[in-house]
Amino acid sequence: MKLFFQSFTQVGLVAVNTWLISRGYIVSVFLVSFLISLIWAFNVAKVSISTTREKIIYALGAGFGAITGLLILKSI
Repeated sequence: MKLFFQSFTQVGLVAVNTWLISRGYIVSVFLVSFLISLIWAFNVAKVSISTTREKIIYALGAGFGAITGLLILKSI
């Protein structure tokens, strides 16, 4: 479940960052980009040695993170 939430968080932040970029919030873009990259750096190490099942769980987290990020942004 940890892999799911790591991916969920990473992709959700990408959705938020896209919105921030479109609005030109420079400091926020920097901070969120930093967080995305930091999470990604830890995720790569874990996912690269994971089982197929864990890779699927990670991918599901990414899908749900993207949808959740989109829904949050639509509600703003």
